Amino acid sequence: MMKKRLSLLLERYPVLRPCEKELAAALDLLVAAYQAGNKLLVCGNGGSAADSEHMVAELMKGFLKRRPISGPHVAQLEAADQTDGKGIAERLQGALAAISLASLTSAIANDIDFEMIFAQQVYGLGRPGDVLLGISTSGNSKNVSNAVIVAKALSLRSIVLTGRSGGHLAPLAEVSIKVPADDIVEIQELHLPVYHWLSTELEEIFFPE
Repeated sequence: MMKKRLSLLLERYPVLRPCEKELAAALDLLVAAYQAGNKLLVCGNGGSAADSEHMVAELMKGFLKRRPISGPHVAQLEAADQTDGKGIAERLQGALAAISLASLTSAIANDIDFEMIFAQQVYGLGRPGDVLLGISTSGNSKNVSNAVIVAKALSLRSIVLTGRSGGHLAPLAEVSIKVPADDIVEIQELHLPVYHWLSTELEEIFFPE
């Protein structure tokens, strides 16, 4: 089924065909991490920071479908509070643990160095087996490459999403998705269907009907 949906993505965005192998590899890496109980950290600057927040929003709650929580969790909530537990359980949705590394950026930039804003958070939050997804249109964002280096040192898996050249980032990461575009606007336009596809696939795998 994954192959069918990937084929549909590539039919809609044929420009992404050169990335087919890397797209599948990125999904496999994320599936393995979530199956092992790990989480995803996502980072980027400017528009890529917005993309980071966007992807995390699709993973931490229902995206294309509602995700009822498990029966045991419903029972635990009802046992925790007989008045509100059931109502809370009815509104909660299944989540795939993901964090956008944006909230601490100003503090780290002010107190340490802007080039360390993501590396510091990976160091504090990352655990072996987690995945870091770094987004950079140029592939040369120093704060993102520093984060990937820290991730590698701490035994996190790594995926980067860049433009055609891949820049300094591509050789650092385990999986490098280099969308075939050079203009910043076009690169960002192609990043959206990539992380939407990844989010859709993860939802289908972990929250089947």
